[in-house]
Amino acid sequence: MRTRITAAVLAAALTPLALTLSAPAAHAATPAVPYDFNGDGRTDLAIGAPGATVAGQARAGAVSVVYGSTSGPKSSTRTLLTQNTAGLPGAAEADDAFGSALASADLDTDGYADLLIGTPGEDGSDSNDGTVTIVWGGQSGLSGARSLFSFFSTDYDRYGQALAAGDFDGDGDVDVAVGSTGPITLSLVQGPITRTSASNGGSGSRNDGWSSSTGVTHLSSGDVTGDGRPRVVLHGRAVSTGAATTALADLKIGNYVDWLERLPAGFVSAVGDIDGDGHDDIVVGNDREPSADPEGALGGRVTVVYGGPDGRDTNRAPLVLTQDTAGVPGAAEKGDRFGSDVSLGDINGDGYADLAVGTAGENSAAGAVTVLYGSASGLTTKGATSYTQNTAGVPGGSEKGDRFGERVTLTDHTGDRRADLSVSAPGENAGDGAVWSLRATATGPTATGSVSFGPGTTGVSTAGTPGYGTALNS
Repeated sequence: MRTRITAAVLAAALTPLALTLSAPAAHAATPAVPYDFNGDGRTDLAIGAPGATVAGQARAGAVSVVYGSTSGPKSSTRTLLTQNTAGLPGAAEADDAFGSALASADLDTDGYADLLIGTPGEDGSDSNDGTVTIVWGGQSGLSGARSLFSFFSTDYDRYGQALAAGDFDGDGDVDVAVGSTGPITLSLVQGPITRTSASNGGSGSRNDGWSSSTGVTHLSSGDVTGDGRPRVVLHGRAVSTGAATTALADLKIGNYVDWLERLPAGFVSAVGDIDGDGHDDIVVGNDREPSADPEGALGGRVTVVYGGPDGRDTNRAPLVLTQDTAGVPGAAEKGDRFGSDVSLGDINGDGYADLAVGTAGENSAAGAVTVLYGSASGLTTKGATSYTQNTAGVPGGSEKGDRFGERVTLTDHTGDRRADLSVSAPGENAGDGAVWSLRATATGPTATGSVSFGPGTTGVSTAGTPGYGTALNS
């Protein structure tokens, strides 16, 4: 049974758009999985550095794409993207923050995943209008680009601060959901979206219960109901208190008031099938202290909401985890930021999605990552492990302010059908940032053979504080 959200808590109205139709794109026999840009069966690693200096323009932003290989992400095979890259629309300007958000899908169903890049600081019809760039995948990797349709440029700012892609309306074409600030906080751009397609229409929502100044800050998606069509998890802040607000949305339905389903509040989320029942589950991270957010906890908390035919499974109580939960490594301490990021993927190849949790504030913000495992009965703390830069075999060393675990992602970079663990520390080397990748095995991630690289290795300037790894594969 769905939870009806009252107008005082969370309400919205749909703003319809006139449709401009074009011929549907031809569908490939097997669309690529997200982030496999060259179609080799290995996911590639996209790394956002929105603080990067480009051609002297501070905080213009850059994105490095490091391609997968049998040994994991291989920094010698890479593509550097900025708004000055040939073929990309726009130009690198100060404070554009290109690379603040990332998403991927095979938009044109040609068998190669495409990359969506949010640039919320881009000036358009007004300051910080925002834009989203699509870079197309192909046999040789990423090349060629266009801008995503932007329907409400006078009604929002920071378009592209959050992104998700999927067939949200169930018509067989991939759509894109975009978070922004202002009166319109969420936009749905309908597919098909190809290199040459005209607009196929879209819609936008006014979430009256959410703060328009922060808007929709994070998006994730997955098949929670098991009907083959992804739903979207939206994150924002309450207009009256600034508290975290999280909801599950069905973007096929026009009346937002009737279908938004309240979830435990947090700032990030991930969606995947932890218990193998055919319904994706939702993990929400809230890394704030109780003094900073009403649903925060000492040291941060992570909540697992199990999916069912109607969205969240109301017959199963959510699982709440902190570092004081039995079996979770460490202890809950003020400022740990357990839940700074979350990601789901099958690390050990047993058919159940496992969970990586970032704890970017651990040990004076040196940072850590905790891995917990899925099972037929749900997420378990049995065998949970923790990784830091001081873990044997992990390159580097833990230092105050590194923020190791600010972003985490579980995805198969090697093609062995196990999800490898990639971690960023945007504070590494006084804000340069860096990324690590640990190979997956049948018993979990291994530090043996793990790789690490920073912005300089992949062509990103270290002038200023690029914050390499502020965004990773979502």
